[in-house]
Amino acid sequence: MIQIEHLSKKFGSLQVLRDVTITIRKGEVISIIGPSGTGKSTFLRCINMLDRPTGGSIVINGIDMLDPKTDVPSIRQKMNMVFQSFNLFSHLSVLDNLTIGPIRLLRRSREEAERRSHELLKLVGLAEKADNFPDELSGGQKQRVAIARCLAMEPDIILFDEPTSALDPTMVSEVLGVIRRLARNGMTMLIVTHEMDFARDVSSRVLYMDEGVIYEEGPPDQIFRDPKKERTRTFINRVRSFNYRITSSNYDLYAMNAEIELFCEKQIFALKTRRDLLLLVEEVLQICSLTLQLLVLDLTITYSEKNGEINLVVVYGGENVNLLETAAVPDELGVTIIRNLIRSIDFRHEDGRNRLALTLK
Repeated sequence: MIQIEHLSKKFGSLQVLRDVTITIRKGEVISIIGPSGTGKSTFLRCINMLDRPTGGSIVINGIDMLDPKTDVPSIRQKMNMVFQSFNLFSHLSVLDNLTIGPIRLLRRSREEAERRSHELLKLVGLAEKADNFPDELSGGQKQRVAIARCLAMEPDIILFDEPTSALDPTMVSEVLGVIRRLARNGMTMLIVTHEMDFARDVSSRVLYMDEGVIYEEGPPDQIFRDPKKERTRTFINRVRSFNYRITSSNYDLYAMNAEIELFCEKQIFALKTRRDLLLLVEEVLQICSLTLQLLVLDLTITYSEKNGEINLVVVYGGENVNLLETAAVPDELGVTIIRNLIRSIDFRHEDGRNRLALTLK
């Protein structure tokens, strides 16, 4: 369906894409992952000719997109793109946002366009929002409207450029649910995403891009469980972390907990895991405040996507003292709660600093 050979793109002296070659077949769902700044979004924009490639070729359904005679706008009607920022017309209702393209570009009658738009709004779960305006919708609802508007143009291919990156964590799942449904219906899609679980679940193939090239590609099981190349392994197995420094006993507990909650939401932790982690942090800090003469410490929460392991690491100064084992701990109940929440403890004392690492059950 799409044949790309030796694609390159420069912005001045900056080489963003280098020698990208790939064939995309009808019905494939391809997720494009990789570090920020490696050319993923530029790759989509070149396919859709929003950015003109510097070199190489793009052939879509037998049509050379770089041929000066090619009617690019007509091709775009069959290859729509969903952006991070929704791009809805704020002065039009949801229904009018969906019908304007089919009426003006596909020459559909208003009656036909509205009938199809209502069907699509039902598909994305927003049938009751047809008469609302974009400003009256949440971010997740706006993105679902943007997807419905894209579908109203009857595309053969949809390009998604990080469709959930501008959303609050609570709204991500509703958008991903719509994309999953499109995948089940056989829509050909290329999706730039940082949602690894989603990419693993929905894709027929995954591309890992790094430094402007497709560094590795393969089925989701291979890329996420047994990547062949070093940089892919490093990216897939990366550890996500949250850091917080406490410099006095007057620290803002509520602000810290809110940041931890946000970190948990971004990692899509289960509700029980979030509660256990917050309780663990609370009990550890309570013991620290009762035991340490000066409450100055660094708190780090790490999460490994590879094994699902969550660790709480607390680093504090002073003598060689494990706060969970010393007889001087005045809060025995707190220690008991902590031990019931964790499955392992690692304590080290180096260079006048204590490092207490707790692995959550």
